[in-house]
Amino acid sequence: MAGGKRVLLAAPRGYCAGVDRAVIAVEKALEHYGAPVYVRKQIVHNTHVVAELEHKGAVFVDEVDEVPTGSHIVFSAHGVSPAVVNAAAERGLQAIDATCPLVTKVHREAVRFARDDFEILLIGHEGHEEVEGTAGEAPENTTLVGSPDDADIVEVRNPARVVWLSQTTLSVDETMETVRRLRKRFPLLQDPPSDDICYATQNRQVAIKKVAADSDLVIVVGSANSSNSVRLVEVALEYGATAAYRIDYASEVKQEWLDGVNTVGVTSGASVPEELVDELLSALADAGYADVIPVKTAEEDLIFSLPKELRGNLKGSRAAQPE
Repeated sequence: MAGGKRVLLAAPRGYCAGVDRAVIAVEKALEHYGAPVYVRKQIVHNTHVVAELEHKGAVFVDEVDEVPTGSHIVFSAHGVSPAVVNAAAERGLQAIDATCPLVTKVHREAVRFARDDFEILLIGHEGHEEVEGTAGEAPENTTLVGSPDDADIVEVRNPARVVWLSQTTLSVDETMETVRRLRKRFPLLQDPPSDDICYATQNRQVAIKKVAADSDLVIVVGSANSSNSVRLVEVALEYGATAAYRIDYASEVKQEWLDGVNTVGVTSGASVPEELVDELLSALADAGYADVIPVKTAEEDLIFSLPKELRGNLKGSRAAQPE
C-alpha cells in the first residue's frame, strides 16, 4: 500500500459497559468490605485486569467451595448458573452478582422458553463460562451448537418448538450463518425477542471490518481466553487484513510483523483497558508509525448501574448512573 507509515485506530474499542460495571464492582467491594474479596472465575477475560485486581486484594477461585464460609464473593460478568448461586448460599457466602445485564437478559430468555417447553439451541463455545451459566438455567431443554457445521447435525425432539439463543460475544457473521443453517433444517425455528450478541461485540466487529480493509496488519489487544478479542482477529483476516495478531501487551509485538507494512490497524477487545492500547500506540510510534488516524463507526454511551448489593455505595462511581 502506497503512502507513509500510519495507524488506523478502530473505535469503538476496549471496555464495554458490562466490563466496566464488573471491574468497578470488585473495586467497590474491596473498598467497602476490605480484602480479601473472592471472585468466581476471572471477573472479565483479561490478564492485566485480573492481575491489577489481585494486587488490590481480590482472590480469584474456580468454584465457590474454595471460599471461606461467610466471605464476600463476586460472580463474574459472564454469569453463573442457578446451581452456583445455590452453592454460594449454602456456604453462607455474601454474593455480589456482577453478571452483565445483557447476559442476564439471555438467562431470562432461557428460563422463559424452557417454561414454555421449547428446546433451546444455544449457539456458543463449549466450556465458556457464559455458555455454562446460560445452559444451567435450563439444562434439560438446552443443546449446544458450537459452529455452523454443528447446525447440520444437531437433533431436536420437536422441530415445531425450537428456539435459538447465543453467547453474547460471538462473531455476528458466523452466528447468522449458524442460524441460517439451523432454519434450513427447522423452518419453524424461533428467534429470541432481540439479538443476543451484545452491542459492544457487534460495534467492535463493524469497526475492525472497516479498518481491516485498508490494513496490511491488524493488531488486537486482548487475552487468549477473551472470546470477543479472538473473534476480532478472525474478522480482520476475513475482511481484508493481510495479517492479524492478538497480544496482551505491546512488548509481544514482533519486528517481523512490521516488515514491509505501511498501515497497521489497531483495536482492542471489550475487556481491555485503554492504557494497554496507549502502550501499543507508543511502541508503534517508536517503530515509525506515529500517524494515528481514528476510524469511528459508532458512538457508545451506555452505562449500567452497579450490582444491587453495592448500590448503597455508589457515590463517586463511574457506574453511578441507571441503566
